[in-house]
Amino acid sequence: MVPGLPLPPEVQLAQRLAGNEQVTRDHAVRKLRKYIVARSQRAGGGFTPDELLKVWKGLFYCMWMQDKPLRQEELGRTISQLVHAFQTTEAQHLFLRAFWQTMIREWVGIDRLRLDKFYMLMRMVLSESLKTVKTQGWEERRIEQLLELLTTEILKPESQAPNGVKSHFLEIFLEELTKVGAAELTADQNLQFIDPFCQIAACTKDSLVLHKITRNIFETIVEQAPMAIEDLMNELDTQSGEGEVIDGDDEVTDGDDEVTDGDDESSEDEQDLEDAPPKNLHAASTHRANPEAVKEQAWDDEENSGPVLQFDYKAVADRLFTLASRQSTPSQNRKRLYKVIQKLRDLAGGTFPDDDVPEKAYKKLLEGRRERKKKKKRVPKVQPQNKKGESETEEASSAGPSPGTKRKTDEKTGQRGPPRKKRTPNARAKGAGVQQLKRKGKRSLQSEK
Repeated sequence: MVPGLPLPPEVQLAQRLAGNEQVTRDHAVRKLRKYIVARSQRAGGGFTPDELLKVWKGLFYCMWMQDKPLRQEELGRTISQLVHAFQTTEAQHLFLRAFWQTMIREWVGIDRLRLDKFYMLMRMVLSESLKTVKTQGWEERRIEQLLELLTTEILKPESQAPNGVKSHFLEIFLEELTKVGAAELTADQNLQFIDPFCQIAACTKDSLVLHKITRNIFETIVEQAPMAIEDLMNELDTQSGEGEVIDGDDEVTDGDDEVTDGDDESSEDEQDLEDAPPKNLHAASTHRANPEAVKEQAWDDEENSGPVLQFDYKAVADRLFTLASRQSTPSQNRKRLYKVIQKLRDLAGGTFPDDDVPEKAYKKLLEGRRERKKKKKRVPKVQPQNKKGESETEEASSAGPSPGTKRKTDEKTGQRGPPRKKRTPNARAKGAGVQQLKRKGKRSLQSEK
């Protein structure tokens, strides 16, 4: 950088975005949006990838410096909506590509206290990127371009994305797609959205990516199948109900005279209801106020809130089988995908998964079955017959001395004496010699007498 020359506007904005004062950062975010809109409207005023990387570095540290959850959420929403300030699809994709490259580059330096707000930022940016495709009518070409960008920057081996970025992206993709487009997307469009994940699952050598795609994409589709069928039936019921309402409008207008003639009768009925004594509602109120039933109902309402993505399960199973049956597919991937294919084919045939068992209880049940199988496989150790006598003698010796020995000790002294010293062979020879001398002395004394 030549001294004396002014800095480029991208660098100036990045420096202000990473400032210490919140007022400076907020003003820089508003000024950045105006600058993006003004420059995108020029004929040749598009951004280069290096310029957008500088901008995103400033935005990254702007989020880094922000405290308090509510302000973090507001800032994340403001930053993620900057993608709509670009006028062309190419500029939007450059902006999104620079974001994912920045997250991959800076991910290692994020501490655990700041991790949640960057998880939230990734979710918001993904949601806004899906909304850009939605504003263009879910065109097939736009969907392919966005999916190519995401898979190239995050999931493919040459991306070098950390495991944390891969895991979080795969965990939130289907959730954000459901929030943005579940009410509009068809089964064929949803298959187009998950087709890149099918291809990656069939050829990847990363066990983490295979597990996350299987669990958060395919098995989630299987688990949501009953809710998807229920949403479809509800939609059909509403359509038929609207048709019945339209057909019944004429009947209502023709019966106006009958309604006016029955005003007196209705007033008499109201008077009777007022004169009637109130019913005892205590039992009914106590019955309705069951807290467990209320919690279960609230939980069901929370789970069933909002539409669910619709899928053609047979088409998904056929697509997975085509990719998994290739010779280049690793055996581990093929085995994992075949299990998912079987579940999808069962769904296509009308067999739904068991939703009554919660996921945690189901895992515990599986762990219990595994432990039982291991216990059954263990063979108890059988002692040979020739060692049976030895074990009995060991038990008898460990139980203590025999009662005969106890009686001898009690009769002599009543107490056990100190342990006897072991005699050496020399001591035994000396004792024998002393006894012989005593005997000789006795014999000599007897002869003298």
